[in-house]
Amino acid sequence: MVAALSQLILDNFSPNNTCKPTSSIFTGIPVVDLSKPDAKTLMVEACKELGFFKVVNHGISMEFLAELEDEAVKFFKLSQSEKEKSGSALPFGYGSKKIGCNGDVGWVEYLLFCTNPSLISNAFFPEIISETLRSLVNEYVSTVRNMACEVLEMIADELQIQPRDSLSKLIRDETSDSCFRLNHYPPCPEVELDDQQALLNGRNLVGFGEHTDPQIISVVRSNNTSGLQICLSDGTWAPVPSDNTSFFFNVGDSLQVMSNGRFRSVKHRVMLADSLKPRVSMIYFGGPNLNEKIGPLSSLMEDGEESLYKEFTWSEYKNSAYRTRLGENRLKLFEK
Repeated sequence: MVAALSQLILDNFSPNNTCKPTSSIFTGIPVVDLSKPDAKTLMVEACKELGFFKVVNHGISMEFLAELEDEAVKFFKLSQSEKEKSGSALPFGYGSKKIGCNGDVGWVEYLLFCTNPSLISNAFFPEIISETLRSLVNEYVSTVRNMACEVLEMIADELQIQPRDSLSKLIRDETSDSCFRLNHYPPCPEVELDDQQALLNGRNLVGFGEHTDPQIISVVRSNNTSGLQICLSDGTWAPVPSDNTSFFFNVGDSLQVMSNGRFRSVKHRVMLADSLKPRVSMIYFGGPNLNEKIGPLSSLMEDGEESLYKEFTWSEYKNSAYRTRLGENRLKLFEK
């Protein structure tokens, strides 16, 4: 059964032809030290070149992060029937293997939380989710959102975008359509045994297929198990070395549009070469209010510069994006 599912996951993974595999560990991830004066410059350079960077000296307690990870692992260790009781408020709550409603699958289970205070209720925190985990998730979201806002304001400073909170206010707003996901990629010794040839051929088990994030910005933290890969501008896939003490920032589709293509929404995926070690990741997706209009920022546009995209509301783009497969170019429909 497990081996059959692993083959289904492999069969459902259709790599983008523009992205070629790479066999070496990519060590060129830009590292931004929030305590250094050059942080703003490095962020903007990274957003233009990769759409991805690592943040260190962020001031968030490692003990707190470990506590949240431990509580998440406790939940994922529950029986399958118990976990599935948390999936009644779809798309929020518990999900397993199936990613979206368009046929994408992965070797992953997850908890997806709404972070809009006006929508949060017991429907989004089912009883099976412990009070401790609820409290830690709320604290984590608040803390990471503040860090994301700080990063967006530093980017605005560097680009001389006025007002300074043009980007950050979109996710700081209590009505913002942001969300938070805990991903668990469970160990799978059966795949290690039954799918060895596929692994040797570079067809690692697909944890989460290639995609870009539709929102403005995403903040990722994971345990010490590798698997995350980003697609470089030359079309190669680069493994991202794991680091559970740091945070990784992804530029999302909306920020690419707001920068009129100056920033790159990074295509990424999770591929599991070592199926004996579980991987846990936590992702905050910073999105705007559903009615927010998304288009190039006027304070960023140069004289005579034409918009590369049609203006749309976040609701329009979100609905369009979630009707597509993971690997599709979701922005293509909105290009001029």
